[in-house]
Amino acid sequence: MSASNITSLHPPSFLLMGIPGLEHLHIWISIPFCSAYTLALLGNCTLLFVIWTDPALHEPMYLFLAMLSAIDLVLSSSTLPKMLAIFWVDDHEINFHACLTQMFFLHSFSIMESAVLLAMAFDRFVAICEPLRYATVLTRPLISRIGMAAVARAVALMIPLPFLLRRFSYCQSRVIAHCYCEHMAVVKLACGNTRFNNIYGIAVALVIVGLDLLFVVLSYALILRAVLRLASQEARYKAFGTCASHVGAILAFYTPVVISSVMHRLARHAAPHVHILAANFYLLFPPMVNPIIYGVKTKQIRERVVGIFQRKKI
Repeated sequence: MSASNITSLHPPSFLLMGIPGLEHLHIWISIPFCSAYTLALLGNCTLLFVIWTDPALHEPMYLFLAMLSAIDLVLSSSTLPKMLAIFWVDDHEINFHACLTQMFFLHSFSIMESAVLLAMAFDRFVAICEPLRYATVLTRPLISRIGMAAVARAVALMIPLPFLLRRFSYCQSRVIAHCYCEHMAVVKLACGNTRFNNIYGIAVALVIVGLDLLFVVLSYALILRAVLRLASQEARYKAFGTCASHVGAILAFYTPVVISSVMHRLARHAAPHVHILAANFYLLFPPMVNPIIYGVKTKQIRERVVGIFQRKKI
């Protein structure tokens, strides 16, 4: 088969509908979307700047937080600009290869975020359960290897998806009933046997989210046991306080995932825009609230940020 015939199997572009059924409200919907994206950009860039410029924050917990902020920036920037273009100027068209690229970044960086949250749970476990070994266990080389492992796992799991989708023809429609190129939304347009894609996508999501969340819960079960064994109530509060920000980040990431999953199973007959808004909430919420959670709950970061603004006023 010639190269021209292979490339003709897929359309040159897809059309993203935005939020079906709420097209007349796109301008109004864009206001909270744009506000959330602006907060995500400002908050995560501020965290990265503060951690990068302050040597006192070059500790494991803050290095993992820097990874989380970088992932959130890429995750939100891979989808929000195109969404806003749809809402503001009706720019619905997206190139076929750009669509696959967006899909790859969306899913791979979601997997990376899950891995970093797990690494942060391990960091808190060592800090509370093995405090005397903390500096020797969580060394810079180990943190670098954890970061590279998170990237390698995500890329290895997601790199097959674009190639699997390229082998299909799209003979029915090129309209994606979504705001962005999500794997299952693209698979629905493919002609042919897509069973493997369906199974692979669901299996990766269940295994990654399931295993990571299981190990996070196990880490905090061990942390809770260690904290409750502390004799001093003040020591208990202090130990719980060191975990508060991370627990907030975990809830911000996994709660929308669980809500979206439950809605897909219990509200199958709900209007399409309900499911799409839930999926968008999953993308918007963690990058927006993570900087707020860590900025408010973490004393060192709060003091550095306040110091920056005070210097600017002077």
